[in-house]
Amino acid sequence: MKRLITFWILVMSTTPTFGQQPLLSTVGRELFDSYEEFKLPSITTRRFSQAEMLGWVKPFQDQGVVATVPLGQSAEGRTIPLLTYGAGKTTVLLWSQMHGDEPTATMALMDILNFFSRAPEHIVTTTIRRYLTLRMIPMINPDGAERFQRRTAQMVDMNRDAQRLETPEARILKVARETYAPQFGFNLHDQDPRYTVGNTKKVSAIALLAPAFDESRSDNDVRLPAKHLAATFASVVGQFIGGHVSKYDDTFEPRAFGDNIQKWGTSTVLVESGGWAGDREKMFLRKINAVGLLVSLYALANGDYRSTDLSVYEHLPFNTKYLYDVILRNARFRANETAPELRVDIGITIDERRNDGGALELVAKVVDIGDLSVYAAFEEIDATGRMVDSSLVKLDQPIPLEYLETLRKR
Repeated sequence: MKRLITFWILVMSTTPTFGQQPLLSTVGRELFDSYEEFKLPSITTRRFSQAEMLGWVKPFQDQGVVATVPLGQSAEGRTIPLLTYGAGKTTVLLWSQMHGDEPTATMALMDILNFFSRAPEHIVTTTIRRYLTLRMIPMINPDGAERFQRRTAQMVDMNRDAQRLETPEARILKVARETYAPQFGFNLHDQDPRYTVGNTKKVSAIALLAPAFDESRSDNDVRLPAKHLAATFASVVGQFIGGHVSKYDDTFEPRAFGDNIQKWGTSTVLVESGGWAGDREKMFLRKINAVGLLVSLYALANGDYRSTDLSVYEHLPFNTKYLYDVILRNARFRANETAPELRVDIGITIDERRNDGGALELVAKVVDIGDLSVYAAFEEIDATGRMVDSSLVKLDQPIPLEYLETLRKR
């Protein structure tokens, strides 16, 4: 952490009082540039179990960086812990992996704990520790994480269980909010990596939302601070992923936790990690989360979030979905022997699945054929003048990865 320490000696020598903090953009840039120094190196894949996550937490527990208490048990009996850092008057609840296959922010929370551990005298650490109490639930759905699936072991989407509270995981989250009465909350998720930003055709790396608490999407003294905090997050990460930040759908969902926690009085920000070219394991977006959360918490601790221009959030384009993993452009295509040939674009998605032997494999699938000029892709293959094999290219069917590779090489 030598570079960080040197930098903050210089900063603190010119900022002797709490009211004269360095610009948030400067803080964000320094954390971004020094991320390799504080990321938790043992996290190398986005697929991990609760047992592995607890193994990462234990050294921070042993060092006294965080205090841990059990909140209750999942449907399959896994104990769900609450991690506490800081002793400030403002309480912030952060919960992640409500959906078991959405681990990006969980990894970022581990990085943040490592930052607190490795840089205890850093101005960001000391300010957060003094003015905030962080209550973190880094994996609220451990049974889903065990299977890397969205839903709980009972096959319920717990983010649609905020009213009935049928699942133990939903009850745990509701009780945690009631017990600790946080003024602020971060609801941390992953969204479809093929969402785009408005009509730009740019992938949405991060989508933000200050959720509505009623159907008319009103503002009040709970939602407005959440909007300012979301604007702060957007401003910070916009330095590094400019044009790739969007707004999540703000339609009120009466069964969802984010909407209800906002309604119950906690100023809540939804953070959705989307996609990024060449980042299937979400390691770059993990970094963006860690930096965005750290600086947002720092701004919350020192009060700077209040002065963030609200229009930064309000003017974010909404999520759209105009992205494929691969598009074959201008291919010659003949669906069958009787149909005439025509020129088409072919949209393809590539997803992971486990084969019969339990190993992970990539599976490509044709999802659209026709004029895809309004769509973009992580990869575009110029197929001008080439006849594609209609026995292999079929709508809503897998396409062999080997065949895709031959198209790339021509």
